[in-house]
This record gives sequence, structure tokens and C-alpha cells, in this order.
Amino acid sequence: METLKAVFFGPDPQVQMRKCNQLIRSNTRQLDRDIANLKTLENKTRQLIVNASRRAQRNPSQAKQATAETKTYARELIRIRRQNTRLNTSRAQLQSVQMQVNEAFSVRKIQGSLQKSAGIMKDVNTLVRMPELNATMRQLSTELVRAGIIEEVVDDALPNDELLEDELDEAESEVDKILQEVLQGKLSKVEPIRPEIPVEETPTAEEEFDDQEATLEQMRGRLEALKS
Repeated sequence: METLKAVFFGPDPQVQMRKCNQLIRSNTRQLDRDIANLKTLENKTRQLIVNASRRAQRNPSQAKQATAETKTYARELIRIRRQNTRLNTSRAQLQSVQMQVNEAFSVRKIQGSLQKSAGIMKDVNTLVRMPELNATMRQLSTELVRAGIIEEVVDDALPNDELLEDELDEAESEVDKILQEVLQGKLSKVEPIRPEIPVEETPTAEEEFDDQEATLEQMRGRLEALKS
């Protein structure tokens, strides 16, 4: 019956609106999860900066290496924060799309006709290019096209290289600001991630460095996973 109704009268607006809202909610939940993961990565990166700085103070012979590590971690923190800003901006745009879509369907219900929305088209074109949202945003755009709210979306997803262009060479001054923020007056307040190790089991400098590097690689992998 619903199929015959759709053939003669077009898709049911209420069904279309529900599908659109479901897709938007699905995207929003995914963004919330990604933002929460980034917050965890940020906290871990801040702790790695503190740990490396402490090691530099504790062992003058390792000061040069540890100082270089703090800058490496600071650059990772800059990338994490930029990704977090991008996801929060996308989330706000997604909420705007939902409001506009519901308004468009409400107007259609009252007036019996629907005007294409340039505002929704612009936001959807932006969001569909984000790797984190590309798949479900394409589903949403299909529903919006069927409803007559937007024209067909043709933009492809942004390559990761383009998304990361502004992240490749962080200015030294920006790195210094991060280090000042994380380390200023906080070295004595931040507890180490791992419990104190008995003296006889204290890892060597090489082992500690390897452990820090492994942690950093894991973090980079998680950050890249959020972008792909």
C-alpha cells in the first residue's frame, strides 16, 4: 500500500522527515564519540609532555632528547585540537541542517509546497566533504534530493592531505605556547600515569624512550582513524 501511495503521490513527507532526522542523529552520535576520543588523546598527550619535561629535569644527560620529545608531543596536541575544532564546527553545522530540514518540512505541511533551500544545500555540501561524515551525509543528501529540498550533491570527500595541509608545519611559536600552557606551574601538580616503580625495576632511559615512542605511535594511529 505504501509503495502504491509513493508511486501516485510521491514519498510520504513524514517518512522522509523521520529518515532525515535519524541520519542526522546518527551523524551527531558519531561526532560525539569522536570528540570524546579526541579529549582522551589530548589528556594523554598533555601527560606525555609533562613526563618528558620531568625526565629532562631529572636527568641532565637526557635533557636534549627529552626537550625534543616535548616539542613532538606539542605538535601532536596542536593537531588534536585542530581536529577537535573541525569536528565541533561540523557538529554545529549538522544541528543547523536539522533545524532547517524540520522547518522546511513544516512549511511544506502548511503550504502544501516546498521551496529548495540554498542554506541547507550549502551546509550539506560542506559536511558531505568531511571524511568522518561522507557516507551517512550522502544518504541524507539522497533523502533531501528526493524530498525536493536540495539539488543533487556532487562534491567529493576532501582528501586527507588537503585536510592536513595546515597541520604539517606548525610554527615554532605555536609549539612554544602549547608547552608554556601545559608546563607552566603544573609540573608539581600532575600525577604520572603509571604508579611508582621500585628502584630495582626502574626502566632504563632507552626502555622509557621506546615506551614513549610506542605510546605516541598508538595516539597517531587513533587520530588518523578519526580522520578516515
